[in-house]
Amino acid sequence: MKLALRKIVVIILCAGLAATSAPAQRETRDSPAARKSSNTPKLVVVLVVDQMRGDYIERYGHQWTKGLRRLVKQGAWFRQAAYPYMNTITCAGHSTISTGSFPATHGIILNAWWERETGKQVNCTEDLKAQTISYGSPAKGGHSPMRLQVPTLADEMRAQSGGKTRVVTMAIKPRAAIMLAGHRSDSTTWYEASSGAWATTTAFTAAPVPFMERFMKSHPVERDAGKTWTPLLPESAYQFEDAGPGERPPTGWGDSFPHPLGGSHEKPEAEYYRLWGESPFADEFLGEMAEAAVNALGLGKGPGTDYLGMSFDALDSVGHAFGPHSREVQDMLVRLDATLGRLFAFLDRTVGAKNYVVALSADHGVAPIPERMMREGFDAGRIGTVEVVNRIEKALEPIWGAGKNVARMNYPDLYFLPGVYAKLLADPAAMRAVKDAISGVPGVSRMYGSEELLDARGSEDPMKRAAALSFYPGRSGDMVIVPKPYWFFVTNAASLSAGSATTHGTLYGYDQRVPVILMGPGIKSGEYLSAATPADIAPTLALLCGITLAKADGRALSEALQLPQTAKSADSAPAPKKP
Repeated sequence: MKLALRKIVVIILCAGLAATSAPAQRETRDSPAARKSSNTPKLVVVLVVDQMRGDYIERYGHQWTKGLRRLVKQGAWFRQAAYPYMNTITCAGHSTISTGSFPATHGIILNAWWERETGKQVNCTEDLKAQTISYGSPAKGGHSPMRLQVPTLADEMRAQSGGKTRVVTMAIKPRAAIMLAGHRSDSTTWYEASSGAWATTTAFTAAPVPFMERFMKSHPVERDAGKTWTPLLPESAYQFEDAGPGERPPTGWGDSFPHPLGGSHEKPEAEYYRLWGESPFADEFLGEMAEAAVNALGLGKGPGTDYLGMSFDALDSVGHAFGPHSREVQDMLVRLDATLGRLFAFLDRTVGAKNYVVALSADHGVAPIPERMMREGFDAGRIGTVEVVNRIEKALEPIWGAGKNVARMNYPDLYFLPGVYAKLLADPAAMRAVKDAISGVPGVSRMYGSEELLDARGSEDPMKRAAALSFYPGRSGDMVIVPKPYWFFVTNAASLSAGSATTHGTLYGYDQRVPVILMGPGIKSGEYLSAATPADIAPTLALLCGITLAKADGRALSEALQLPQTAKSADSAPAPKKP
């Protein structure tokens, strides 16, 4: 009897263990961690095309057949995407894309600003404690992300994966490569046009990165010496005339094709290195560099999700010199289409088309060249910051006497010397004189005092809100000046340098509207007309990767996402019918 009872107890205990272990096994198999490992992309690729306007897709896209065409056709294209802020500048735009926040949050308001503490102009990546590490000729100066006030997507990916994420970024400009990376990186590389060498910084590494050093030795920039940039398309395919009104080509090039790089393979002159960085050959080089990084580090094949950030900056140089309505811009995009096509084909082979996700955007657009707009009957022009400052000083002289009151003006940001703005606030007559002087400058639309922008991020006035979203206390100017449409700021409107026919940095559509395209697993392809900004890229990629961003102003573009079912819905869902 006792033996039989003992057997019954054993059977009951075994049954209980079996009953409790089955759900545990199912929970392990269907847990979020298990689903994350199978659904999370193995590689995130963030592409920035410097100065690519949103309307370039409609205007020139019919001629693309490779990489850009694949993005538009197979990706989620947000056709109304635009920056909501005013300072549409390179460093601010790259920081917005990488962090998911606006300049009022991430602190990168311009490429450079007046630093009140030191009383001098500082660049957005300038760091006296860092040293540039060159892969070629010696380089001067130091760069780091020290002025970026929030973590990037790449920072969060690395931190939240326990260091499993590898971060690689590359660009022609240091501010582009550094801001795409964030505060830590396995390899961040940019081009020093003054010497023709590629470089990195001690902010990320104590010595040259070995695989990058090998790549530079086997792929010298000098290999393109003697080449000429010629049109890729037949002449009838170009929408605008060659040598358009107001174009200001860089020194060494004329205002029409062809554009020779010059130089010899042994040791080209300095002009060659500068022109090479402004040509489509630089974009092709970046594509090859990306392939080398993927191969050397095994990006997309590691235990975590890796991050590759690239900025194609040559379009920006061409756009500044020849304008958006030029054969050079059209040809540059056709060539970039081919470069991206090769890159995607490589990633398909090495990482797998279902294992990487791509986001493409731009840091800003660009204004039409004023001479072209004036020819069409528009009110257009350039506002010299030197003229603005001179008018202010002249207006204050009868009231306060002779003397200097303005420290500097950078794009729309006007900085007074210490104590001057507080004195203006306490002297209505002097403030009125300053405002009248600014309003009298041709091309000025309106102005805001810093005190007006502190709490204006939610303003119903779109201009005021745009200015406020670019305003960072302590860094932004004491006053912010808004130009009229088709007007923009330059240092001296009476003396333009070569390569500077037009620029950006305003709150108008041609500067704010840029592409936002996502492509890859988890992305529903199609054209979307919902509101979107480049600040939405990082939150969207973070959601796909199971990452939380600490301080984002953007949103996850959920309408374009096809996420896996939750554990609960997967368990409760009926089994699919067999065919």
